[in-house]
Amino acid sequence: MRHTLPIAPQFYVTAPQACPYLDDRRERKLFTALQGEHASTLNNTLSKQGFRRSQNVLYRPSCADCSACLSARIRVADFVPTRSQRKCTRRNKMLERNATSPWATEEQYDLFRRYLDSRHADGGMADMDIFEFAAMIEETPVKSRVVEYWDKSGDRPQLIATCLTDVLDDGLSMVYSFYDPDWARNSLGNYIILDHVRIAQESGLPYVYLGYWVPGSPKMGYKAGFSGLEIFRAGRWQNMSDTEDYEADTHPLSVDPIAEQVARISLPDTRAPKE
Repeated sequence: MRHTLPIAPQFYVTAPQACPYLDDRRERKLFTALQGEHASTLNNTLSKQGFRRSQNVLYRPSCADCSACLSARIRVADFVPTRSQRKCTRRNKMLERNATSPWATEEQYDLFRRYLDSRHADGGMADMDIFEFAAMIEETPVKSRVVEYWDKSGDRPQLIATCLTDVLDDGLSMVYSFYDPDWARNSLGNYIILDHVRIAQESGLPYVYLGYWVPGSPKMGYKAGFSGLEIFRAGRWQNMSDTEDYEADTHPLSVDPIAEQVARISLPDTRAPKE
């Protein structure tokens, strides 16, 4: 008889720090290591419960003051582009997609630095050097791709946008994207999402995971503009409703104790069948 034990990762909580989305709030994350032969299985299972990947770590917001950060995903079968989203696609029709293995390049880093300096100069990644950038791209224990968007209409091809994307068993998870700030009028953030919906359709995958939507945060408001949107709330995925319905999630009494949060996490069982 041969078998292995179920995955039993250890969960930890980060120290509180300033929230990047809501003023006068403190951010805290629940996280666990992502490693070993069952990394993909754990990533698939926890992604379906609102977790996100950052290199070799899976994390989920677990703040003491609110539970406003809600994991969001698009149901590909129910997605219908709006008029403005169709215009966005047409506006960027000159871009060519190139999906590659997760290897960092100088072109990617140069674009990344321009993006941060223009849009997130005071953010947590502002001081990231090329080695840290390479680690963000390359240190992945799961199936990941770098999806590049190039403008080859001129004499010299230009890298315009990039997205680090995980391939889950039920969809695409957009880990991190960045783009040329000179192309801001092209709504490239929205375009990258729209193109990932197309990739999921081509691949027969039902979902595109967008990361977190935060009610009341202007930085995250654009995600609510996609049809077929679901959010992970109260332990299950549910259809997105009116954004005003989520104001209660910013109240301190909306937060459960850490021990209860961990106890409700479903872990994958990797035991081999009995022989």
